[in-house]
Amino acid sequence: MTATYELSHLRMLEAEAVHIFREVAATFERPVLLFSGGKDSVVMLHVAARAFWPAPLPFPVLHVDTGHNFDEVVEFRDRTVRRLGVRLVVARVQDDIDAGRVVEETGPKASRNRLQTTTLLRAIETHGFDAVFGGARRDEEKARAKERVFSFRDSFGQWDPRNQRPELWNLYNGRHRRGEHIRVFPLSNWTELDIWQYIRDERIELPPLYYAHRRPVFERDGMLLAHTRFVTLAEGERPFDALVRFRTVGDATCTGCVESTAATPDEVVAEIASTRITERGATRADDRISEAGMEDRKKEGYF
Repeated sequence: MTATYELSHLRMLEAEAVHIFREVAATFERPVLLFSGGKDSVVMLHVAARAFWPAPLPFPVLHVDTGHNFDEVVEFRDRTVRRLGVRLVVARVQDDIDAGRVVEETGPKASRNRLQTTTLLRAIETHGFDAVFGGARRDEEKARAKERVFSFRDSFGQWDPRNQRPELWNLYNGRHRRGEHIRVFPLSNWTELDIWQYIRDERIELPPLYYAHRRPVFERDGMLLAHTRFVTLAEGERPFDALVRFRTVGDATCTGCVESTAATPDEVVAEIASTRITERGATRADDRISEAGMEDRKKEGYF
């Protein structure tokens, strides 16, 4: 009699991601994993480490550093790569500003978030990376829903949503010429709720920003932003203390938070299960530029 085993929904997602990591490691010469210290990249790194255990991770991790990061996230990033013994490559937006490759925005709503594209493409070219793992999920917003698991980028780092390769039966086409590369999304079929259920079940550590804490914030365009040293308040904006948490973590100048009392993974899972607003729609000011804003940026090379 043949025994049958049923995998849970999360274990199926994990197995799919493990397969993707191993496929890339077997077929590409110089992969790299984008690691910002945000929850999706933390889960991605956790699954990648599991895919190759007990061997070390066979590729480095890359952080595109805007210079406007939350202190808690940078501390967590450094501690995590030390714990796992992973090589960290840091590409700094400030270096591109100093070299005149990009021009920094000015004014109260200035952000370095869009400048990351130039820094990312420079890092890919400098290190010769031919596959770049990213933690984007298809439920985040419309442009990301158009991505394949293996997403082709031309020699300029640009993305054409009409030039996507079919992925029938989980067969991935990584063919590319010298100078081109593939963006790989192992978490494509995960949702925000899946991510948090996995974090809870695996007891994965995250930066404390993801849980309810009291901090100074201010309101801008219907969002709550952290009052940090990177932000210039506009006329009429006043900081106040609130009990908040972050659903996503990025450049501190444009990453919003939400009022919340969820201080544990179980409480966050319950909160996410009842919300009807996407994390980026609720907390990323740079995603509100236009209906097609993110797609335009991805065509330029943004992740």
